[in-house]
Amino acid sequence: MWKYLLRRLGASAALLLVVATILFFSIHLLPGDPVLLILGGDAAQPTPEQIAVVRAKLGLDKPLWLQYLSWLQRVSQGDLGRSLVDDRPVARDLANRLPRTLQLVIPATLLSTAVGVSLGMFAARRRGRLADPLASSTALLGFSMPVFVVGMLLVAVFSITLGWLPPTGYVPFGEDPVGFLRHLILPALALSAAPMAITMRMTRSSFLEQGALDYVRTARAKGLPEPVVAWRHVLRNALLPVVTVVGLQIGGMFAGAVLVEYIFSWPGLNTLLLNSISTCDYPIIQGVVLLAAVLFVFVNLATDLCYALVNPRIRYD
Repeated sequence: MWKYLLRRLGASAALLLVVATILFFSIHLLPGDPVLLILGGDAAQPTPEQIAVVRAKLGLDKPLWLQYLSWLQRVSQGDLGRSLVDDRPVARDLANRLPRTLQLVIPATLLSTAVGVSLGMFAARRRGRLADPLASSTALLGFSMPVFVVGMLLVAVFSITLGWLPPTGYVPFGEDPVGFLRHLILPALALSAAPMAITMRMTRSSFLEQGALDYVRTARAKGLPEPVVAWRHVLRNALLPVVTVVGLQIGGMFAGAVLVEYIFSWPGLNTLLLNSISTCDYPIIQGVVLLAAVLFVFVNLATDLCYALVNPRIRYD
């Protein structure tokens, strides 16, 4: 187990180094000059001397490879630099925004997993009945609709038409727990719609596959009640591919949260990323993307380790 974990950590570190390298050099392909933006744009007509002073202050006058080595050294020490626009530490901005994105992604993951597994098991146990195609059609509809369409439909129905929930905004949980939950419901539903459908389809397929195996027929032949067979024997083995899908979907949710945060004015990491792209704020863009890569690698590692919890027969050598 520990040897496997060390190997995976080493491979993850190498992968993050590759991601950081590609990120640094590709970020400089973005159009626009951050120095001109800092000085007020082309309309301000800065002099060449002013541009040179700011460029030297930011270290942008050095060769690109030297900037890369300097940035990599700072990142390895936990220093992500300072914003080019407002001179705030990037790490502070990320620390403020990451909990808000997690407050959206974690409930959406729990909701999509719980509802998806329950619906998939419900449809599999009623194969050949009307409930099965109805549940499958609902899942297909949720998977086919883009997240921004789901988000706008939820706002149109529950905010504009019914007036039950606020359409946009964010309230810190510590200030108003009820207000936070009211603002969370719609974006969490929008973000969880497609993952919920995928989890449902995977659970149904895996449950039917496991239910046709010999050990399940043996359990039924022994006289075990059907709920015991379904929950204790079939579902536990059927969850292995579901765990893989859920782990991959968490990374997809961080990507899908870009549109959700924009539609619902949720001040998370992705909103910060969009604002930074429009101002060519290289340090913040690099910090957000690098943090997202770290989270994705960590989730994949945690997913692999969860296999042993779902099925004790799995061992890591």
